[in-house]
Amino acid sequence: MSEAVEPVLRDSLEWQSRFISENLRRIFLLIYRIVGNVADAQDLAQEVFIKALQRQEQLKETEKATHWLSRIATNTAIDFLRRHGRVTFCDVEDLPEPVSSAPSESPEQLLLRAERETILEEGLQVLTARERAALLLRDVEGLPAEEVARHLHCSQATVRSHIANARVKFRRYLSRRKP
Repeated sequence: MSEAVEPVLRDSLEWQSRFISENLRRIFLLIYRIVGNVADAQDLAQEVFIKALQRQEQLKETEKATHWLSRIATNTAIDFLRRHGRVTFCDVEDLPEPVSSAPSESPEQLLLRAERETILEEGLQVLTARERAALLLRDVEGLPAEEVARHLHCSQATVRSHIANARVKFRRYLSRRKP
């Protein structure tokens, strides 16, 4: 390998590694919340990063790259559900440990965060895959309805309907949980 090419290749590999580490947890959770299965979410997250890095030139602007990566992840997860026609779930306790957790969290804060995550995961299970995807893209990822419609290959009215239905179902779930 020529001495001129080696630094460029090293910089590219470092950039790829940093890009993956900065986005891996978010993309994994997005996919997991759609497919509901840890093993499938891990495989699909890997597939998403392979797809994204094959078109590395589109990843130069951070904000656009983040949205584009979310779109790839959502489409990959929805395509997976279409192909397999199934959704399986696992207990939240079976999820892999977060890559990095805040060391300053007290045991009480850790417990409250874990409980919120459990409530969220259980609540997402009552939704259809499309409702789940629409709700996550709109309310968690913060994408506008127009962008969510493009992700899901449907109209904005359909997105609004999915989100409204998802919110109603989620509220019902939360009200049943109250003691």
